[in-house]
Amino acid sequence: MKNCFLVVLSFFTCVMFSQNIQVDNNTYTPQELIEDILINSDCISNVVVTNVVGGNFGGTDQSYGYFDATGTSFPITSGLVLSTGRLSNVPGPNTSLSDDDASGWSGDADLETALGENNTYNATVLEFDFQSISNQISFRYLFASEEYQEGDANTCQYSDLFGFLIRPASASNYTNIALVPGTNTPVKVTTVHSGIPGSCQPINENYFGGWNNSVAPINFNGQTAVLTASANIIPNETYHVKLVIADEANYRYDSAVFLEAGSFTSNIELGTDRLFATRNPLCENETLDLDATQTGANGYTWFKDGLPIPGENNPTYTIVDAGTYSVSITYPSSCITTGEITVEYATNPIVNDITLVACDSNQDGITTYNLQDAEQDIISSGSNLVIDFYNSLLDAQQEANAITNVTSFENTTAMQIIYARVRNEFGCYAIAEVTLDISNNTVTIPPFTVCDNSPVDGYSEFDLNQLRTQIETQVPAGSTITFFPTEADLIAETNSIDGNYTNSIPNTETIYVRITNGSSCYAVSTVNLSIIYTPVLLEEETIKYCVDNFPNTISLEAGLTTGSPQEFTYQWLFNNTATTYTSETININQIGTYTVIATHQDGCSATRNIIVEATEMAVIETVTVAGIAPNNSVTISVSGNGDYEFAIDNINSTYQNSNIFTNVSAGEHIVYVRDKNGCETTEETIYVLGFPPYFTPNGDSYNDYWMPLGVDIDFKASMIIQIFDRYGKLLKQLHPESQGFDGRYNNENLPTSDYWFIVTFSNGKSYRGHFALVR
Repeated sequence: MKNCFLVVLSFFTCVMFSQNIQVDNNTYTPQELIEDILINSDCISNVVVTNVVGGNFGGTDQSYGYFDATGTSFPITSGLVLSTGRLSNVPGPNTSLSDDDASGWSGDADLETALGENNTYNATVLEFDFQSISNQISFRYLFASEEYQEGDANTCQYSDLFGFLIRPASASNYTNIALVPGTNTPVKVTTVHSGIPGSCQPINENYFGGWNNSVAPINFNGQTAVLTASANIIPNETYHVKLVIADEANYRYDSAVFLEAGSFTSNIELGTDRLFATRNPLCENETLDLDATQTGANGYTWFKDGLPIPGENNPTYTIVDAGTYSVSITYPSSCITTGEITVEYATNPIVNDITLVACDSNQDGITTYNLQDAEQDIISSGSNLVIDFYNSLLDAQQEANAITNVTSFENTTAMQIIYARVRNEFGCYAIAEVTLDISNNTVTIPPFTVCDNSPVDGYSEFDLNQLRTQIETQVPAGSTITFFPTEADLIAETNSIDGNYTNSIPNTETIYVRITNGSSCYAVSTVNLSIIYTPVLLEEETIKYCVDNFPNTISLEAGLTTGSPQEFTYQWLFNNTATTYTSETININQIGTYTVIATHQDGCSATRNIIVEATEMAVIETVTVAGIAPNNSVTISVSGNGDYEFAIDNINSTYQNSNIFTNVSAGEHIVYVRDKNGCETTEETIYVLGFPPYFTPNGDSYNDYWMPLGVDIDFKASMIIQIFDRYGKLLKQLHPESQGFDGRYNNENLPTSDYWFIVTFSNGKSYRGHFALVR
């Protein structure tokens, strides 16, 4: 062993300043790699290498050997490396792909069986037997692979396989101990990585060492952290170990496993570390008995945090406080085994004994408690706590028969005591007494009234915050007041109501009130929500006031639709300014907005607006007569701020909205324009020109003369009227003021026939036509 050490030291001197690891496949035999490099314990004996398998590269290289990482950033200084490619491709920098194959290089069936995989290639195997005087062996290792490809989804799917397989020499089935710590998951590329965005999430990232760039000391794309493999064994029995690594699916993308020199040690198992990180620390005042008894041992020394514990030389030791505890065990053969355990302590929750007071509506001594109301007062300190309740202290201590109906627990006796077990996330606990008491307080709440909202239908919004403010004057300061729609909801403390609440029963409804002081019920009560009478007024309206009638007044009414006017008081506003009007009906002579507020004697009010707009008598601007009777139209154009309608010839006739009349008869007419809202009627005389189509001069005093009709008096005196026979002979020129043509020429009656006329006005306009003389 000493000579080997000197050789290794000399080799280290040669390579210590290299930036990449160095490998050697010639200096050490497989037996020396296991016995002198990997193993570092006098307690491990009978080491025999039984099998070595690697790639056949024609004698120039191997797939396993010694490595030295002195002076590099690699986390293991030296040791044994097994690869699925050439050993010469293991050292960095990581600038080429290690992608080797060799003739006849097959996989390994034991590896496939142990990991539940298949289809392996290029297996490198080192097998050996050993015996150990202790009950546990362990060693440290690191796995690296070209199949770690940063940013590539292949990292999520493909991985070479390796295993540290162990079995008793007399058995045939192996156990793989190269596992992700705390799991039964084999360490592979696909089980330890930092995740590939868009392809897979990180998995066991705490055990991933990192991605390797072009200056990495090894020629692999990624690697795990340094991990520990351990196995429990039976002392002094022979065990067989198979260290094996292989490509999976094909020979592409090599991998390697690095075993730390001297890390294969013999030790004893003192138990699982008790840590916050693994969520299993010891609890306050809890002890842990350690037993390091080993057959054949002749000495025990116990340590705490690396320092000997005075007087502790027995095989057993009881831990009472936090620290890292270890034991050194000596044997007559000068062999020394060790064991180590780290223990952390979690504090117990701090709890208070409390009294939980509930309300008893019928005062029979039996009521229902929501035990969760007590939780805040029970807990003095701590976080992530769970509380369970029990009927007896023994049940609480043993976590047996927990109360299940915690939100509706019914007491059986007065001042009953139950027990709350409070535990934290680590299982540490404390027990508090909860005394169940009953409140005898009463709170009487008068009806809470509001006016009926529009529409007046018996439903309205009640401001429960305002009601709460009224109740607060009757209860202890800081009390919580909660409202419920039913008594069942009050008891169960569910479906509480708050804010603006609309009654579900018209006009009046009873709701339930729970008053809590701290965690205890102070009192329960009821309150009647009552809707009081609210007046109903007509809708807003707009009316017209004729300004021509000023200072005459018009009447406005409040417009009550229910109740007696004597039950109300009235306030009128004009353009939002208060007036002196206080009666239901008022007389006004100003335009604007009048607002009436009618208030019932119970205090509820209603409001409506009456908008008074101006109107006035029409001014006739023009009357246009187009055409001669009967094929004509009369258009009346007016001005004024009013809503007007029109009539012709009779002030009391039917009026029309249109200002146009058609087919008006010839002659003098009167047109009338009146305001629909009460202003006076305006009128004007008009003339509609027309020529009678015939006349009958028979002396009956009816239609005995022919004369143009509807001539404006201003034109009549100057107009020239000429009568012709059918041959164009002038028979008569009528004087404008005469009765008209009497049907005679030279005092002789003219015969029945058509006669022609020409009527010329002073403005030069003339009309031509004919008419019939009928005898």
